Formats: sequence, structure tokens, C-alpha cells
Amino acid sequence: MHTTTTAPLDDDGRDPDTPPTLPFVHMWTGLDGKSRLDESILRGFGMQSVGGGADPQWMRPFPGDVAAVLFAVLPVGWVGDWHPSPHPQWVVPLRGRWFLETQDGSRVEMGPGDIHFGQDVDTDEIDGDRGHLSGTVGDEPCWQLLVQFASSPGAPTPHPFG
Repeated sequence: MHTTTTAPLDDDGRDPDTPPTLPFVHMWTGLDGKSRLDESILRGFGMQSVGGGADPQWMRPFPGDVAAVLFAVLPVGWVGDWHPSPHPQWVVPLRGRWFLETQDGSRVEMGPGDIHFGQDVDTDEIDGDRGHLSGTVGDEPCWQLLVQFASSPGAPTPHPFG
């Protein structure tokens, strides 16, 4: 796994019988205690109104308690030494690029249009490293939106949301 790209929708989104799917990078802890990365697909979208009289649109709600919604700015050259995710969390890069490297040797770079679900909260320490390594890529900061959960809304498997 090297760099993600945003996959186009399978269709134009107007057929109510054909829900869209959304690719994402999933970082989780395998049975061997190591963090790993897998490409996954988010399914389960349904047509509903966001409220206020708006026409229905494709929505995918998540169960569970949101612990925090944060904006983060990773400075140019920033590297977060090996660490597990503080909570199960969605990370959405808004500007700039960043990378993740996991204990299984996988590495991915992401930018705007890519999303990531981090769920490596229970990794073991292996060769002095626990969790993942992350940092900025390029010559601009990486702006991110993080949605952290009190407990994981997904299964600890390569494809946590079905």
C-alpha cells in the first residue's frame, strides 16, 4: 500500500436503488498484536434528509458516542513518533499531505479526498515500537479533521463496517 486515491462513485448517485460506496484506509490491530493497514470500502448509505426540508441525500450514520471533534494542523516536517491512536477515530485531511506507517511494514500517504479510520488502540510493543508512525509529506502543513469515538463503532477486522 503506497498512496490512496479517491475512487469515483460507481454511478452519478441519482439511482435510489444503487447506494454509493466510499473507499477508506483502515488502520487496526491484528491478532498478532501488530498495527496494519488495509484498503476498505464504506457501505451502508441510505437516502434521507439531513433535515430542514432538504431533499434526501446519501447518508451513513455511525452508532456510538463521539468523544471529540477536533481540527489539527501538522506542521511541515512534523513526525509523530510511534504511538497508538488515542481513540478509534476518523481522520480526514483537508489540506496538505501526511503518511502512516504500521508495524507490519505498510505505509500509505494521504491528502484531501482520502479518509482514514484509525483503530490501532490495542497494539503490542514490538521491537520497541507500538502503534504507528505518522508525519507530514511535502512543504506545507497538513490540516485535518478528527472525529474520535469513546469506543469503536467498527469491528477489529480488515473491513470493520461490513
